Amino acid sequence: MENRDICSSEAAAGGENIFSCHESDVSTADHLVVMVNGILGSSADWKFGAEQFVKSLPDKVFVHRSEKNASSQTLDGVDVMGERLSEEVLEVIKQKPNLRKISFVAHSVGGLVARYTIGRLYRPPSVKDSEDSKATIGGLIPVNFITVATPHLGSRGNKQVPFLFGVSALEKVAVAIIHWIFRRTGRHLFLTDNEEGKPPLLKRMLEDYDDCYFMSALRSFQRRVTYANVGYDHIVGWRTSSIRRNIELPKWEDSVNEKYPHVVYEERCKAYDFEPDLTSGDNSDDVEEELVTGLSRVSWEKVDVSFHNSRSRFSAHSVIQVKDDNLHTDGADVIQHMIDHFCL
Repeated sequence: MENRDICSSEAAAGGENIFSCHESDVSTADHLVVMVNGILGSSADWKFGAEQFVKSLPDKVFVHRSEKNASSQTLDGVDVMGERLSEEVLEVIKQKPNLRKISFVAHSVGGLVARYTIGRLYRPPSVKDSEDSKATIGGLIPVNFITVATPHLGSRGNKQVPFLFGVSALEKVAVAIIHWIFRRTGRHLFLTDNEEGKPPLLKRMLEDYDDCYFMSALRSFQRRVTYANVGYDHIVGWRTSSIRRNIELPKWEDSVNEKYPHVVYEERCKAYDFEPDLTSGDNSDDVEEELVTGLSRVSWEKVDVSFHNSRSRFSAHSVIQVKDDNLHTDGADVIQHMIDHFCL
């Protein structure tokens, strides 16, 4: 399908809808794919990814590139961004009544925003223990929840922000001043928020908290997937983006994947449930362990990506998501991997 077969329109609530230009495809496309940008990003960051999804699945998907949280708005906090995205998604659903399913594809901090949003939009099965009654997100059946270079464990742990080189002194300074640069979002990422005496937001998002069903929503998706850079991502570390402990990071150097050259390791992790072994609530290692354990109560597919042989490797944080025809094609195989494994 050529680009002339891909149409777009501005959504009433903001953002852009991407869909097939063929009316027969539009009438059968009942799967909403919400794409969410990261910090200081915009809906344009997912332009290539959105077009590839529609090109590959023209009669199946209707893609919405969110724009409610762009540029400096991404500094307002994960919760504020999540509320905005919730309203935007509901408006898109309202405008296209034939939608039945929903999936999220989110980059960087956008993955945390998407996790907040699904917690807000989750509705439990209308009839408990009934096979015909299913949980919904915004009234739609949840299918794929995909994050790309998302700091699920926050950014306060050792080497979780690689450009600080793992130097303890620099990491401690970052914790103290990050809110000056990235405002409330920075506080959420470094778990220094304690508004109204509540636990940090990332800890609250490990369970159903108040009127947000964070974990029930995450569990309701047919599959959950992390795409993580094994190196050269100077913004988000490998552990935090793949929800792993140090000892769980796999050996990948000898990997060869002809179909997806930049995908170096894949694994399916079953859900498990046990209490973390914590010694001190103020210790960053303990906090990280609590987050890993909490998120591991649901199963994950983990896809590790490396651009170590690429000319664009130093931009790995964005290359994993964005392809610019004039600059590089490095992220194309990662997007294709996403599409090929996408559940419909």
